[in-house]
Amino acid sequence: MKQSRSNSWLNGDRWLERLLRLAAAMSGCLTLLIVAFVFWQALPALRDPGVARFVSDSVWRPTDETAPQFGMTPMLVGSGLVTLGAVLLATPLALFSVIVAEFYSSRTLAWLLRRVLELLNGVPSVVFGFWGLVVLVPLINAWHPPGQSLLAGILVLTLMLIPTVALATDASLRAVPNELYRSAAALGIGRGAVVWKLAVPLARRGMVAGVLLGAARAVGETMAIVIVCGNIVQMPDSLFDPVRTITANIALEMGYATSGHRAALFATGLLLMLTSSLFVAGAGLLRRRRGRR
Repeated sequence: MKQSRSNSWLNGDRWLERLLRLAAAMSGCLTLLIVAFVFWQALPALRDPGVARFVSDSVWRPTDETAPQFGMTPMLVGSGLVTLGAVLLATPLALFSVIVAEFYSSRTLAWLLRRVLELLNGVPSVVFGFWGLVVLVPLINAWHPPGQSLLAGILVLTLMLIPTVALATDASLRAVPNELYRSAAALGIGRGAVVWKLAVPLARRGMVAGVLLGAARAVGETMAIVIVCGNIVQMPDSLFDPVRTITANIALEMGYATSGHRAALFATGLLLMLTSSLFVAGAGLLRRRRGRR
């Protein structure tokens, strides 16, 4: 009887393993098909006008029948500035909030803070964008018009990235063995030294992985950016100038794009996919290295 039950469980595990492998293979194949489709649609633009025109052309005017222009530099700069500004603001805020919850708060307060971060992580981006439009943009406009600007995009995106970076940082800090904390306490090491000399260095790879995942999300963010950034294709001279990111450009123009214009938008989408893949791959590499220690 026991042998038959053991065989039954073994067969069930084998079938589960096969189903999981099939699901993983289907996911991988679907991803490859999406990449292949985007590349195929972008291929006409990669051939003519060519990748060099995306940088050398001064303006973005793909619908001009006489002399179409495909300059993506202002949108590349806009995407880079919004992402960089949000990551630079979100990283220290997320790190300090997690350190306070982990080392300087009661269990109840720490539990509450984690639940709030998890809730914020699940809020749709359009809600952040709507909040930014009705609350943040008027405040910036009162300070320096027009309100919808690079600064508004950075601040809204910062709020969106804090939960992603904070939850990854929290998981990394909680993975540090408790024996090390007890040993440090037995040696009379202060809490500040434990945090900055022990916990943070040991968890730094997980923290960097969280930052990279946050950057990947920031690069691909669309709706919130469309709502608060102003969507003007220009090189910003200050934080208060409107900008248009690559994702916003795809969302705004794909509905009516045809021929070379459509292929150029797919080329920008291919660039976004490659950029996000690099961030995610970097985060995965850091996590694997942390797991080997």
